[in-house]
Parts: sequence; structure tokens; C-alpha cells
Amino acid sequence: MEATRSAVAVWQGDLLSGTGEVNSETSTHLRGLPVSWAARTEDPQGRTSPEELLAAAHSACFCMALSADLARAGHRAERIEARADVTFAKADNGWSVARSHITVSARVPGIDADGFRQAAEGAKDGCPISRALKGNVELSVSATLES
Repeated sequence: MEATRSAVAVWQGDLLSGTGEVNSETSTHLRGLPVSWAARTEDPQGRTSPEELLAAAHSACFCMALSADLARAGHRAERIEARADVTFAKADNGWSVARSHITVSARVPGIDADGFRQAAEGAKDGCPISRALKGNVELSVSATLES
């Protein structure tokens, strides 16, 4: 089974002063998202960036993977909230996505804090977005079990 999702970006102008827009094609939920170079490296001024979109994808994917992993272990999560902080950094070889750090908290009856941290580590390594980034981007997770 396969599924393909599509988005289109249109850019006008040079890198530093130009602007663009991103629109999803598979759904109508991401429409007219303005992007700019400054949104990547300075004050975003209401614009998004590829890194912010990656953070959104990573946090959503992580939640799904963690939910599935917990359920397979017999622990149905009541609520999972994950924040992905994606860092865009300049290195000797140019600009790159350097890190994605996930901060997760959840209410999961019947699991202890250590079991939850282990599940979070597993989801960090196993979610499809993490697997796409692995080897190129430093991945980390901080997990808190809510009572």
C-alpha cells in the first residue's frame, strides 16, 4: 500500500528579498502559507518556513507512532501532546536542518514514567518522519508522563 501527498510552492524573486507561498494539493488545509528566507533565519514576521512545516509533520507523526506503540503494549493514551523544535543552522558546508527535538507529555493510565520514556524513545526512532531524518538530523526526545 502506498499514499502520496502533494504540495506546491511558488517563489518570486531572489533568495534574500524574495517571497513564496506553499499550498497543499491533497487537502485544502494548508493554503496560502507565506514563506521567506527571513522566516528561516530571522524573525518570521508571520511567515512560515520549511523547518516549521517539518516540525509540524514530525510532531504529528510522533504522536501517531507513540499512540500506536502504547496501544500495542496495552496502554491506551488518553492524550498526547508533542512539540517538535526543528533547528536550522549554518555549518561549514552550508545551511542544514541540524536537529529535531520532541518534547512530549501524555496521560496514559497504567504505565509508569520509565515505561513511558521508553515508549517515547521508541516512537522517536520509529515514526516515519524520524526514519526519513535519521542519519542526517540529530533526533532527541524529552518525555513527561502526566498524572
